[in-house]
Amino acid sequence: MVGYLGPEGSYSHLAAKKLRPDGALKAYQSFPLAMQALEGGAVDEIVLPIENSLNGGVAQNMDLLNSRPVCAVEHCVVAIDHRLATLEGCRPENIKRVYSHAQALEQCAKYLLENFPEAKLIATQSTAASLEMLKSESDACIVGSHVKAEGVQLSDKNVSDEPNNFTHFLLVRRGEIGSGAKSQKVYFSLTLKNLSGALASVLQPVKEHGINMTKIESRPVKNVPDEYAFFIEIEGDYSTEKIKSALNGIKSLAKSFKILGCY
Repeated sequence: MVGYLGPEGSYSHLAAKKLRPDGALKAYQSFPLAMQALEGGAVDEIVLPIENSLNGGVAQNMDLLNSRPVCAVEHCVVAIDHRLATLEGCRPENIKRVYSHAQALEQCAKYLLENFPEAKLIATQSTAASLEMLKSESDACIVGSHVKAEGVQLSDKNVSDEPNNFTHFLLVRRGEIGSGAKSQKVYFSLTLKNLSGALASVLQPVKEHGINMTKIESRPVKNVPDEYAFFIEIEGDYSTEKIKSALNGIKSLAKSFKILGCY
């Protein structure tokens, strides 16, 4: 059973079907609830969006992955094609409210400002869930181009501020990565002592082993002023001595260290 942010038709639902085309799927109202279900054994895996090509890292899910006894084992990319949805016959000048997931509203911010500068933007649990808010000609929402509903019309074109918009999803399980796990990429987090050059020093093993670092982001550590966690992705097979040696070198220099996923 695979948990995802619902309802059916959300981008997380698309990712879940892509990652587990024949698997049983279960929708949840939020990412923390999906994580709770995973930890409690109600589902075997969950799908989490971890990064968008426009907005960057999904902070809530980075923190969830970092703080719970779970790991990512597979990865997929979903193309994001946002459309403005309204009731059939709705005229644009009547729209006073636009509903969607906060990420979608951010990704369409320029379009919304230019076309509906007076409209109130209201966040919902997911893009698909915003369809439920279409009650009158004053309402609009942003959904995926794949969403179909009786009495609802979609814009002819993608309304994202950038047409090349992609979201990276991770398939997450309970437990830790096995020592023999094979991968193309390894994702990990670390914290550092507050010393000059600490980040440069901890990344030295990456350079020494000739490893390509594909991503690095930082997040404040909750309840610890002026401390940050770094989220790093590198290319490599986790089962090889080269990658393990580099990771051990990083771990020895870090204040804390966690493997978040291999995929």
